[in-house]
Amino acid sequence: MTVPFATADVARTASVNGRSLALGSAAPHDSLLDWLRSQGLTGAKEGCAEGECGACAVLVARPRADGAEGSQWVALNACLAPAHAFAGQEIVTTEGLGTPTDLHPVQAAMAADGGSQCGYCTPGFVCSMAAEYYRPGRGATPAEAAPDAQAGEHDEHALSGNLCRCTGYRPILEAMAAVGSPADADPFVARGAQPPPTAIAVDVQAAGQRFVRPASLDEALALLSEHPDAVPVAGATDLGVQVNLAFSRPPLLVALDRLAELRTLQVGDTELVLGAGLTLTEIEQRTAGRIPLLDLLWPQFASRLIRNAATLGGNLGTASPIGDSAPALLALDAVLVLASSHGTREVALTDYFTGYRRTVRRPDELIAAVRIPVPAPGVAAFHKIAKRRLDDISGVAVAFRLDLVDGVVTGAGIGLGGVAATPIRARATEAALVGRPWNERTAAEAGAVLATEGTPMSDQRASAAYRAAVLATALPRLHHESTEGRS
Repeated sequence: MTVPFATADVARTASVNGRSLALGSAAPHDSLLDWLRSQGLTGAKEGCAEGECGACAVLVARPRADGAEGSQWVALNACLAPAHAFAGQEIVTTEGLGTPTDLHPVQAAMAADGGSQCGYCTPGFVCSMAAEYYRPGRGATPAEAAPDAQAGEHDEHALSGNLCRCTGYRPILEAMAAVGSPADADPFVARGAQPPPTAIAVDVQAAGQRFVRPASLDEALALLSEHPDAVPVAGATDLGVQVNLAFSRPPLLVALDRLAELRTLQVGDTELVLGAGLTLTEIEQRTAGRIPLLDLLWPQFASRLIRNAATLGGNLGTASPIGDSAPALLALDAVLVLASSHGTREVALTDYFTGYRRTVRRPDELIAAVRIPVPAPGVAAFHKIAKRRLDDISGVAVAFRLDLVDGVVTGAGIGLGGVAATPIRARATEAALVGRPWNERTAAEAGAVLATEGTPMSDQRASAAYRAAVLATALPRLHHESTEGRS
């Protein structure tokens, strides 16, 4: 194993497998994957170039997702993130985990259980497995996304972003199950006890393009005020796809993902305030059990590889009509805090979207935080209709929040995605529910109203008729799920 871990302290270098490597050869829009391969580290591969196959996965040292002190090895898609976003950071590729004569335990298990055939996807699987192998607390608590798991078992959802086309998943999962817990003397464990590398201010220009990591939120807001064409970037899980597949080259990228002011989290009895720069994995772990609808959302949101990088601010900032967070947040009456160099303002999410990928946010503004009222106990659900169970784009997404008192619906929030040019709130259906008993008849009659909400269209994911049918059956399905097993 590679040891020791050398933290890069110069803005134009990164620590890779314990060596400090210069980032000078990378252009502002070059991905971490392309830069790593230019350094001769060809284990990570480009498969889909959009963060869906995991062949490009690498490990990075990050703050612990649960908010505790120390570091955590996190697996990310290297094909999406700009290389300069990792200035001063620590990266481990499959080459840094072990050697042909001294395999890492994860690599040894993959070899012993026949988890690799053509080998193209294997390095990505190994890095995702290694991140789970070193996940803090894995040896003491059940895996978060596996309710039936025993203490110490692996969370198979850790591999939800990795695809294999020839081996089949059984031997890969067997290899994952065969790996025990790391030894206390493991250098990767020892590194986890130390603080994560700090974010370093970066300003790189080449060929008329520029990448800036500001030192503070004020600097970021000043840049946006001075450069209306600047594009904010956090996890790059959307921007990276545009760069790779649409050859988008914004003249100025402003990195926001490591700004401390955007990474705060406030937990109160009546409200959660989530910093827009927190990753979805961090939000998932730090708010678990507080808002049931969010607990149901996260396992269906893309994959662990994506959630390790993507931010709530970024997902809402794209204003996609099929972004998974918007329906849930609409159902929860979320409010956005928008910041600019002139101050902050609050906008209800219901008033945020104005058209297809258009919002009320001005070019000089950023989403700084999301305020979410803690809902009363009741019924919550997130129905995502897609062609795959995990790591896929929604055809239709329906988020429910029903407040019940003595079996009567006293309040309702229903958010919809994929059925209009923007995510929408199903106001007519909510009105059809409130004041009525939560029973099969109410669900069926309100379901008929829900089928008329939005303006669904036909595309490669689903037909308009299918989308309307999904809406019509969503409330009866919810009633069945919420009353199943009751007398």
